[in-house]
Amino acid sequence: MPNLLQSKNSSKDRDLTRRLFLSYFTGIGLSSTLLPGILFVRCQGKKDEKITKNMLKEAEGLAGLEFTDEERELMVDGLNDYLKKYEELRKIPLGNSVAPALQFNPILPGMSFEKKSKPIKISNVQISQIPSNLEELAFLPVTHLSRFIKSGKVSSGELTRMYLSRLKKYGPKLQCIVTLTEELAIEQAKKAGDEIAKGRYRGALHGIPWGVKDLFSTKGYKTTWGAMPYKDQVIDDNATVVKRLEEAGAVLVAKLTSGALAMGNVWFGGETKNPWNPEQGSSGSSAGPGAATAGGLVGFSIGTETLGSIISPSTRCGVTGLRTTFGRISRYGAMALSWSMDKIGPMCRSVEDCALVLNTIYGPDGKDGTVVDIPFNWDSNSGIKNLRVGYIKSAFENERKDKEWKANDKATLEKLRSLGINLIPIELPDYPINAINFILRVEAAAAFDELTRSNKDDLLVRQNRGAWPNTFRLARMVPAVEYIQANRFRTIIMKAMAELMSDIDVYVVPTRGNNNLLLTNLTGHPAVVMPNGFTKKGTPTSITFTGRLYGEAEMLALAKVYQDSTDFHLKHPVL
Repeated sequence: MPNLLQSKNSSKDRDLTRRLFLSYFTGIGLSSTLLPGILFVRCQGKKDEKITKNMLKEAEGLAGLEFTDEERELMVDGLNDYLKKYEELRKIPLGNSVAPALQFNPILPGMSFEKKSKPIKISNVQISQIPSNLEELAFLPVTHLSRFIKSGKVSSGELTRMYLSRLKKYGPKLQCIVTLTEELAIEQAKKAGDEIAKGRYRGALHGIPWGVKDLFSTKGYKTTWGAMPYKDQVIDDNATVVKRLEEAGAVLVAKLTSGALAMGNVWFGGETKNPWNPEQGSSGSSAGPGAATAGGLVGFSIGTETLGSIISPSTRCGVTGLRTTFGRISRYGAMALSWSMDKIGPMCRSVEDCALVLNTIYGPDGKDGTVVDIPFNWDSNSGIKNLRVGYIKSAFENERKDKEWKANDKATLEKLRSLGINLIPIELPDYPINAINFILRVEAAAAFDELTRSNKDDLLVRQNRGAWPNTFRLARMVPAVEYIQANRFRTIIMKAMAELMSDIDVYVVPTRGNNNLLLTNLTGHPAVVMPNGFTKKGTPTSITFTGRLYGEAEMLALAKVYQDSTDFHLKHPVL
């Protein structure tokens, strides 16, 4: 088979290459073999053209198989029949919101979880007098902002206008806004103010301005997915997360940038910037929520993660980001990238803020079948006395190039020990997990099949080897059987993680320089990341706490104790 990736860049060659990639999925055949797209191209539109044994022989190498001539003779009729079925299938519209019938479930047989739901218990925060300049409140966590609002010292309207002003002033500099929802925000803030004045206080998020990653549908506003082909897309419905925050009285002030189709920090309008260093991108596809929260443009924000899109921008921007357990929060109304790996979480200025937001948005909605009914019982005073806390020993001891990060990570362990925590040395399961990272890519290619087939992927800003257009095409080369085998191996990894977590409740791990991020995104475990220091250049470093499945309460309790003993999260960039 010719090396299509190295063909000349003439329009003719490029068109042929694209057609081969587009049609490749038609090649998934018997015995796990692939039928190269070139075979389909030869047959397309030619009723008398059929797949031959010689064509099939060309394809065998991609599947790592070799058939006999007699075996090929038995296969060709079936493969030609498959072509007809693929053509029928492509006539059926499959929008991004249509999920596969097969669903990933991180819960293994024999696992048990808390069943009783308990009232949330929030810290008793003391607030000062209202400052003469309201912008001095811009960087306060929700735990403090909510006290100002509940006490009547500051109205939701005043807070909303302040954040809208900052969004207009600094949003262009950070390139973190897709759409200001100003009209809706003013309306929601007025409603919140009227309700609170009448004594109908809904809870800690009532009247708090927030922003949402522009992967979530919001009625009356565009939902662009950060990508040029969808920049004018309007989905006339509210995502479950948007709906639940509205019901809690929160005030939506902006739809924040997402890297195009949930990759990186480049969207159709440019590159979202790191507030600590505007010469640097804010990293990860929840780039807008990270930059806006760190820059004091919103009270909190909502992001998504498939493979680092909350953890990475939270780290870069110095905010506290919570990636929840797979199946904890409904993804209804959110763009699908990988049905078995997509997760939602809050990006805030403190650990307890994350707990408050999670408490509002978690649980079944009858629309996302992956969501389980397991309570999240947050008690800010629960303490960590009985928690079994591990740390990935080798990850803290390994030689690393980022010496400043390593020093801050070791200081984190020392701080935890000084708080009376007995750290148990553990190691992550030793498996070649990078061998199955194509699971995400295959699901993403299916989610955006029409984009590839229509050639509209040409409109995406990024067009390099690691960008979506090329990734989608490459993913079509993965045999269906190998995708299933990868998920079977995934079960083995999940069992190994279950065994590890049977001895601990939460573990500490450096955010960078190890396989924890990929591993836990594949197994569905929750993680919270927060700043644990700064480099000499003044940019944040971070530490990660990973919890048991649906063990966010215990994980956040430990993270809060650590955060309360430091002041890294209280520092903010000067814009």
